Amino acid sequence: CLLFPLGFYTSLLLTQTPEHILTQTNNKTVILCELKKEHTGVYWYRWSQERQHFEFLVFSNTLGKATYGTNVSQAKFGVHEARSHSSYSLHISHLQPSDSGTYYCSVPQSSQLLLGSGTRLSVVDALPLPLTTTQTPVSKKSVPWITKSRAASRKDPCSPLVWIPLAAGVLLLLLGLIPTAHRLYRLRRRLWLRVHRQ
Repeated sequence: CLLFPLGFYTSLLLTQTPEHILTQTNNKTVILCELKKEHTGVYWYRWSQERQHFEFLVFSNTLGKATYGTNVSQAKFGVHEARSHSSYSLHISHLQPSDSGTYYCSVPQSSQLLLGSGTRLSVVDALPLPLTTTQTPVSKKSVPWITKSRAASRKDPCSPLVWIPLAAGVLLLLLGLIPTAHRLYRLRRRLWLRVHRQ
């Protein structure tokens, strides 16, 4: 009866943590709500995506007295407050998938309810396994240095790595023979001149 006449507004006066909880069936969890203004107590609501409505769970006043909503189990939901009345925690036990939803802490102000940022609770039978990414190692093939001797031993006789060194060797050999041929030519000419002078 407290829910419907009041408007809902998110407020920076409430700090709610954590933002998201993922847990298994039959576990328990805690949602914390810190207040930055004077209040008479804290309301806790759950937004059900399936039923598309807010469900009132429990109200806890500054004296520690709790008032529960219709069909809300006191054994499942409990509210604990700090001595300074500046923070409240909602304890939920014996979790089931039906408990999944977004939970809000709230304080009344005039004709409004100031809401926290919300905590999305997801209850599953088994937690998903972390994804293991297997990376294929990149094969780093070493590029061999090709020497003249290795190139000459290749089967392909038309390979440039074969005939270029050979051609260079022949050219060097020919260049080395030119001075020798020149000396032989001069020596032959001298002998020819001596023979004809006599």
